[in-house]
Amino acid sequence: MSVKTLDKQIIGQKDFLTLRDLSTDTILDLLESAEKIKEKLQAGVEYTPLKGKTLGMIFEKSSTRTRVSFEVGMLQLGGHALFLSSNDIQIGRGETISDTAKVLSEYIDGIMIRTFGHDKIEELANAATIPVINGLTDTYHPCQALADLLTIKEIKGSLKGLKLAYIGDGNNVVHSLMLACAKTGIDIAIASPKGYEPDADIVKFAEEAAEIQGSKVLVTQSPIDTIKDADIVYADVWTSMGYEQENITRREVFKPYQINAELIKHAKPDYLFMHCLPAHRGEEVTGEIIDGPNSVVFHQAGNRLHAQKAVLVDLLS
Repeated sequence: MSVKTLDKQIIGQKDFLTLRDLSTDTILDLLESAEKIKEKLQAGVEYTPLKGKTLGMIFEKSSTRTRVSFEVGMLQLGGHALFLSSNDIQIGRGETISDTAKVLSEYIDGIMIRTFGHDKIEELANAATIPVINGLTDTYHPCQALADLLTIKEIKGSLKGLKLAYIGDGNNVVHSLMLACAKTGIDIAIASPKGYEPDADIVKFAEEAAEIQGSKVLVTQSPIDTIKDADIVYADVWTSMGYEQENITRREVFKPYQINAELIKHAKPDYLFMHCLPAHRGEEVTGEIIDGPNSVVFHQAGNRLHAQKAVLVDLLS
């Protein structure tokens, strides 16, 4: 690893909103930074580059991993995090996003927001004079994808040339995962039911990025074609936040897309099973798979802390 990774600016821009904005080298440098920060923590070495810094965390969607990992990450880096529920600040009572961004810019050093429409985070970032980090929108989840890459790299030893199979809803998680894979040379195959495919514009962008790296993007309705010879098998819930009214319909539509013992036979024997969590055992995946020996879901969840610390250090230090 380069000893300079923690001493240089990586992202090269004010905000971290989507992996579309980042080059392959930038993504790899962030992973390297995350690895070095993780090594320091595991070795008991104090590393507090964010001493005196404060991160405001706006939550319009509930969270376990995002809230805890960002809050703990700021603490371990020497800084402080403020939990800002939309019910507790004026944005929940009609204050404009722009006014909220400008006010917070006077008080704190950065904003992490977990919200609905991606246009909201873009408006927030445009009005703020401090960095804005995407903790999740309906369109993208870049922090999750960065942690996913870190996990794959740690366990498989490299990224380029691997195949990842995602089976399920074409949602924000797969959008960012698709960009992450395309930009780092991982082949990604996606199986979704008709009408639930990932966004066509993001697919096209990922295909173009993958072509540069010599990798492939496949979108199909066939779980078997998707999972064949996969190094990594990835699932997410069938009903994401904000779509609860569709739950009954989705459970029927997605039944053939369950990752179970029969389907997993088509993956490589040493496949990794990944899931961004929370998981619904018996729906998108059976218990024997997610709790089995090939599952790395808790290692993956743990890496949210380290990947996000790399982003925090880069943007706030």
